[in-house]
Amino acid sequence: MWDNALPSFLIGLREGLEAGLIVSVLVATLVRSGRRSRLPHVWTGVFAAVGVSMGFGAVLTFTSAGLTGQAQEAFGGALSLVAVAFVTVMVFWMRRSARSLSGEIKEKVTAALGMGSGVLVVTSFLAVGREGLETALFLWTTGQAAGESAGPLIGAGAGLLLATAVCWGLYRRVLHLNLTRFFTLTGAALIVIASGVLGYGLRDLQEGGVLPGAAAYAVDLSGSIDSSSWYATLLSGTLNLTPQMTWLQVTAYGAYLAVVMTLFVRGVRGADAPVTTPPVPAAPASGSLAEPAAPRPAVARRLPRWVLPVAALAAPSLLAGVLVAVGDAKQASAATIAVSPAHCGRGFTAPQRGRQSFQVRNSGNTTVEAYLIDPATAAVYGEAEGIAPGTTRALIATIGGGSYAWRCVPTSGAAVTSAAVTVTGGGTVKAVLPVTEKDLAAPLATYRAYVQKGLTVLLTRTRTLQRDIEAGRLDRARADWLPAHEQYASLGAAYGTFGTFDARINGTTAGRPDGLKDPGFTGFHRVEYGLWHGEPAASLAPAAGRLTADVTALQKDFPRQDFDPADLPLRTHEILEGTLQHELTGATDYGSGTELATTEANIDGTRELLGLLRPLIDARDPQVSPAVAGWLRRTEQLVLSARRADGSWTPVGELPGDTRRRLDGAMGQLLEELAPIPDLLEIRKAA
Repeated sequence: MWDNALPSFLIGLREGLEAGLIVSVLVATLVRSGRRSRLPHVWTGVFAAVGVSMGFGAVLTFTSAGLTGQAQEAFGGALSLVAVAFVTVMVFWMRRSARSLSGEIKEKVTAALGMGSGVLVVTSFLAVGREGLETALFLWTTGQAAGESAGPLIGAGAGLLLATAVCWGLYRRVLHLNLTRFFTLTGAALIVIASGVLGYGLRDLQEGGVLPGAAAYAVDLSGSIDSSSWYATLLSGTLNLTPQMTWLQVTAYGAYLAVVMTLFVRGVRGADAPVTTPPVPAAPASGSLAEPAAPRPAVARRLPRWVLPVAALAAPSLLAGVLVAVGDAKQASAATIAVSPAHCGRGFTAPQRGRQSFQVRNSGNTTVEAYLIDPATAAVYGEAEGIAPGTTRALIATIGGGSYAWRCVPTSGAAVTSAAVTVTGGGTVKAVLPVTEKDLAAPLATYRAYVQKGLTVLLTRTRTLQRDIEAGRLDRARADWLPAHEQYASLGAAYGTFGTFDARINGTTAGRPDGLKDPGFTGFHRVEYGLWHGEPAASLAPAAGRLTADVTALQKDFPRQDFDPADLPLRTHEILEGTLQHELTGATDYGSGTELATTEANIDGTRELLGLLRPLIDARDPQVSPAVAGWLRRTEQLVLSARRADGSWTPVGELPGDTRRRLDGAMGQLLEELAPIPDLLEIRKAA
């Protein structure tokens, strides 16, 4: 909570001080001119502005709550960009206006007094209302980013209270504050925070489908960094830096920070001066107002250019670090939930909306898997697997409007479902419809038949290759090697089932002590090396004969092999992941230069598998298949463009640098689009 409070504390302090200074000058000017009877007009405008600002915050909250999940992302992202624009303008305006603020307000009040009380109300309303609307927008934005409202509201409240105390101290002349220096330092800190809000807003627009590149990650440390750790929580809460950020986020974050901070620092160096007298006049006991004392001359000291940005970046991080260290750095727990066959979901009440961390404790005597589900469809919002008796695990889920229940699945015995609770308001949250082995049975049977048929074709082609080599027709063998190898590559989803056959049929020299001369180096690549490195037919024939023998044994053994249905969803991603690591780096080229032909065969194999799984994928996320199909076509077009007019293939190492980069980028994006499928189609006992 405290890490989410710091940015709001800073905006509350700064905006509160701006509004407070304006009110102080208004009051002081009226007191000095003997117009105390007009003070109610000032307070009328102030309270009206506060009411409008609170109403604006309520409108944002309820408008967002009535939108769909994707529309919420787009709405929040757009308002985040507006908030960044407001903060940027405010930072530069206050840096320029801090010195002359008192004089400008007094001129406006004098003019308002001559035009009637209504104008005075409007003057105070507009002066305070601008700060209030900016504060409401920024608070709503930071609340969306944090996924909870307590931290931002507490931070903003503390900032506003401190701003009120500072303004009172300035008014009563018991406090001296260099406002120019204060607004400079806080402005630099807000620029850093605004860069994070900009990145967060762009991410929301990507997730809302407004901007592309939602899966094009420049940084993805989610596999090695726990997002709930104290340091990840600190950076996320203060600077909106997360373990997973897209290229658009990183580019916008860095560009905004570099450009805006540079302009801000240049302006500070050009306009900074040692003003130490507060611009707000004080009201003496007699009722007259003393004029501010003239500033005392001082010697300006120039700091290195890097000091201000570094200080602005370090200060909020250090302060939040202290708060997180003394408080609870982890996500606030919504509840402790007991799970067991006897007490499934005990302690569960209607949770708050937003991101929640449930502490799930196994109160029974057998290991349990716990799922937070939609009881109507069994769709899963969150899961904690393998909870041993007497232990507690965290289950993190995002809560929106809808029905929720717990399903407890023991290692032996029937599943138990708790009573359901209903959460009202808020947008809907996407849950994953669980998959059972029965759901995958039909695709698995079809794919097994596909592989069995493909092995028959493979055996025919390897026998042809063997005959070519044994007859000494090496040119013919080089032409026949590729179709046989492509046929094997197209069966990629069965690699895990083939077991040791895969290493014997398609193994490489990686990890073999004697490299090319190692007796364990057999199969297609052994034959490839001999064909393209001048090995005579007589010495190459045994390798070709062993390849045919291994394929024959695989064809006979495959019907008895255990094909885990859970492998099918995994292979949609793993086939091309291996392609990117091996074929597109040239690591598996032993002379033929046909890595791109193998890549095309792997794409065909992936497309075959996706066709079988598409009904299951579309039922869980209809946006995945079109995105995958689009990037599959783009990647395939780049691969096919490397095929020469005579049918031969350009080796990966001979591709132009730009073409190779585009191919790697397209394959990387395709893998990102494929990445959700294993999770969508994971076999879950919640079903």
